[in-house]
Amino acid sequence: MLRQRRVSGGDWGRPNNEEKIEPLEKEQKMMNKNPIETNMLRRSIDRRSFLQSTAGLAAFSMAGGLLTAAAHASGGLVALVHTQAAGDAGPVDSMIARLKQLSGEQGFEYRAVYAQDPATYETIFRTLADVGAAVIVSTFNEVAEPFKALAPSYPNTKWIQLFADPFEPAIPNVATVSYDYYLGCYLSGIFAARVSKTGKLGFIGGVSIPPINADFNAFKAGAQSVRPDATVSVAFAGSFQDPAKGQEIATQMYSSGIDYIQTDAAATDFGITAAANEAEGRLVSVLDPAQFPQGPKSVISIVGLDFGTSLYNEVTKALGSGWAGGTHEHTGLGTGVIDFIPSPLFAEQGAPDIVAKAKAVEPEIAAAKAAILDGSLKVPFNTTL
Repeated sequence: MLRQRRVSGGDWGRPNNEEKIEPLEKEQKMMNKNPIETNMLRRSIDRRSFLQSTAGLAAFSMAGGLLTAAAHASGGLVALVHTQAAGDAGPVDSMIARLKQLSGEQGFEYRAVYAQDPATYETIFRTLADVGAAVIVSTFNEVAEPFKALAPSYPNTKWIQLFADPFEPAIPNVATVSYDYYLGCYLSGIFAARVSKTGKLGFIGGVSIPPINADFNAFKAGAQSVRPDATVSVAFAGSFQDPAKGQEIATQMYSSGIDYIQTDAAATDFGITAAANEAEGRLVSVLDPAQFPQGPKSVISIVGLDFGTSLYNEVTKALGSGWAGGTHEHTGLGTGVIDFIPSPLFAEQGAPDIVAKAKAVEPEIAAAKAAILDGSLKVPFNTTL
């Protein structure tokens, strides 16, 4: 959610720390053609044929590199397959960085693979498993079906799905992880209601899916718990990788009198923050501390979901002797993965009156967090809009 240089095909540029670990990903880019190459191919083959052929090329080219990697890996190969582009200054960049860190600490070979097209998911996972990957980690609900289809055939590989629903029935070598992000959104709602001058708040999600709907409802509930007359508007960009749409929606919200927006939109946040930066008095709460520098006078806080720490924790467990598959883990407040965090940069550079309000509400936020953790405050997981 920081660097914003464009690359061909419309993806946001990758961070430098991925360049040393992506020989596999560079090979895969051969299949994810840029627009000119894709248009040329479509003159002679239809989309179905194109996807089939590129999936085959990916499997062929990846296998050579992975066989070499697996042969030299002292601790086995650990692969991260991410379905959103790197360069997001958020979940993907964080996961790649922490995987690199853990690799250095434990001495295993690792690869980060960008699976851009759902048509290639199963081929990519199968290729990784065929070369004997010890652990395969992937993200978000769209990889659930390929995991279910393949994991039983590769019992010696440990499969980890982050941001997942529980598998029913459970699969012995698959661990799934979900995040109670809505609890952090509840705290952000309290904060927003206290610092907002207009009492008009907004929430922009990537896509309307149950967990994100629950995040919105918790944000609204938190705000109205301390400011019953607060209004909370919601909109969805239809994508987690569309900054232009995010900026369009946010601009409309701010123009309507909303002065605080909570995001839940991954790389779409770039555009939302850009809209916040266009005028004084516009506040935005985002996802990752790497986004603080994007708007020192507008990015007031984050509802942090540290995918990197989550990956680090889950892979560490998977590489240990006591790992148990067939499990689902709920990760919430108090785990080091999810939290509400005010921006230290905003505290230094933000409008003094808002900074004072933000400081004043800190004890109230801490009390609400403690009540959630001890069970005396129940925040509903409400997925209905």
